[in-house]
Amino acid sequence: MAPEAAARPTRAELRLAAREQSRSQRRGAAKAATRAALFRVAVPSVAALGVAGAAAVTVVQAQPDRVPPQATAADAPETTAARQSAQQSVASGDQTQASRGDARQPLAGAQPTDTPTAQPTADPVKPKVVMPVAQHGLGELFGAAGTHWANRHTGIDFPVDGGSEVYAVTDGTIRTQWNPFYGYMSILKMPDGTEAWFCHLRAYKVRKGPVKQGDVIAFVGSSGNSTGPHLHFEIRPPGSGPVDPLPWFLSNGLDPR
Repeated sequence: MAPEAAARPTRAELRLAAREQSRSQRRGAAKAATRAALFRVAVPSVAALGVAGAAAVTVVQAQPDRVPPQATAADAPETTAARQSAQQSVASGDQTQASRGDARQPLAGAQPTDTPTAQPTADPVKPKVVMPVAQHGLGELFGAAGTHWANRHTGIDFPVDGGSEVYAVTDGTIRTQWNPFYGYMSILKMPDGTEAWFCHLRAYKVRKGPVKQGDVIAFVGSSGNSTGPHLHFEIRPPGSGPVDPLPWFLSNGLDPR
């Protein structure tokens, strides 16, 4: 019995087979093109990396004293806690970074914790007493006897030139008067009630009112019972007669002699 003749494909089947073959050929061509492109890119990159690596090795070998541009955990000293911490960080892949919300911590010692308050400059220590005239040196002393006084000398004399300035020995209040024995007088009353008498004056500069220590209050003369220009100076504590002015000056840090 003769074998059956193979069935001939129809036109539709031929067209379908041709279409499938064309698709397969296009897919194969696309894959081949992709592999070729990757090969062309990869081969130069590997070559470039090899050249860069060789250059880096050459630089490090040529300059052994320079520190590598980046330090790793292996660069830390063996015995320090820093290396252990770095190794643990690398092993765990910890890449935690501070966020913008983290508060900035000031550098130690960068700024003072407390702003010092400006202290007022202390005024220079003011002397308790100043000299009644600029020139030191005494003439007649307290208690001296003589024909010029009815009893004893009640103050101390500063033998200075007529017209010399007379100064307020302390802060206080001035009043002035005339006396036939003392001549023109300026009387300075101090805050504690003590009075200083300036006698035999030529003229006043301050006749009445408050004055400050060192103010010019009058000028030396020879008025009243006087034999020549000089300043007669007395100290009279409250409710008391005249006392020796020299101990009073010395007790206040001045020596007029």
